[in-house]
Amino acid sequence: MRPRHHLTGLVVGLLLLSGCSTAAGEEPDAAPTAPAPTAPAPTTSAPTTSSPAPATPEPAPALDVAVVAEGLDHPWDVAQAPDGTLLLDERSGGLTAVLPDGTVRELAADFGDLFALGETGLMGLVLDPGFARDRRFYTCQGIEEDGGAEIQVTAWTVDPGWTRATRVDDPLIDDIPVNERRGRHGGCRLRFDDTGALLVGTGDNAVATNAQDPATLAGKVLRVDPATGEAVADNPFAGRPDADPRVWTYGHRNVQGLAVRPGSGQVYAAEHGPRRDDEVTLLRPGGNGGFAPQGPGYGEFVPMTDLSLPDAMPATWASGDPTIASSGATFLAGEQWQGYEGLLLLGVLKDRGVLALRVADDGTLLEQFRLPELEGTYGRIRTVQQGGDGALYVTTDNGDGEDQLLRVTPR
Repeated sequence: MRPRHHLTGLVVGLLLLSGCSTAAGEEPDAAPTAPAPTAPAPTTSAPTTSSPAPATPEPAPALDVAVVAEGLDHPWDVAQAPDGTLLLDERSGGLTAVLPDGTVRELAADFGDLFALGETGLMGLVLDPGFARDRRFYTCQGIEEDGGAEIQVTAWTVDPGWTRATRVDDPLIDDIPVNERRGRHGGCRLRFDDTGALLVGTGDNAVATNAQDPATLAGKVLRVDPATGEAVADNPFAGRPDADPRVWTYGHRNVQGLAVRPGSGQVYAAEHGPRRDDEVTLLRPGGNGGFAPQGPGYGEFVPMTDLSLPDAMPATWASGDPTIASSGATFLAGEQWQGYEGLLLLGVLKDRGVLALRVADDGTLLEQFRLPELEGTYGRIRTVQQGGDGALYVTTDNGDGEDQLLRVTPR
């Protein structure tokens, strides 16, 4: 068991730098590079009409950043239980609980069949909406099985003392393809929508035909009943013989973030682009993310969103060239966030920070900027997630046991 340490600390806030973003990008698990100069990030492959940014209705808050756990290795996702406990996972396997009193504890859990290679391993994690009653949560992970590998969604329960996690639906969803040679484009983010359906964002495994094929679960956002893993009855492809009924949207390259906008039912996906254009997209049932690589080979030079394709969904935001490797997504809610309330936040892996987007009700991009207190200070950011206590929780992704879980709060 690796040693865990609990720390608290504050980082003095900097003045807000609005209307700009850092542009640079890479695959999410490549080595970090130095931050690039700040510059506007244009939307190119999937243009969306942008309105001028309105005056900030309230002052932007200075942010305090506290380190609540360290000594982690590629922590991928984090969720907060009703009792305040934070549960996080690490790509190479392992679950960690941070208790309300600051105790950091590894949970006993079986990861003996984990397939961890490249970008794939133990990835998305989310608590059941009924967690206070059933102690149930879900992970998305690579699995070695029958001499091969695939990606599966597994349901677990955790004991009241936060010491052990037990698989209870193993798997809840299987047969999600994986790239067995390099682990490329494995996804995989989990979130619940406002109806209580479980959303699963997957990668295309760097296989050219997967994204546009509705019969495969790769390169998709799935929408399933969390009790059974079966398709929700009103899914758009239900009854189509050429499609898997669990598919909600298709045409995705590598979904790395899903965020449900509070009070609206809107779902936004963040994904990595090829040579240009990481994107954030407002999803609609049956929509096409628009990625359609063509041979020979996989093809990294096509547009991230080809708007000529049927049912193509235009991007709300795109990084332009180069990309920034955006990962994770969450909306900030609560009056304590002042001028930041309502922002959509994204982790930034290559440029090492957090990108903030202000988005209109119809999905139009109004404003973009980087959170100065997190800019380049903590390295690569894998996940941003608002907790039930209103704080923002952030996982870094630097590797070699040097990663941290951060708590960010407004002053």
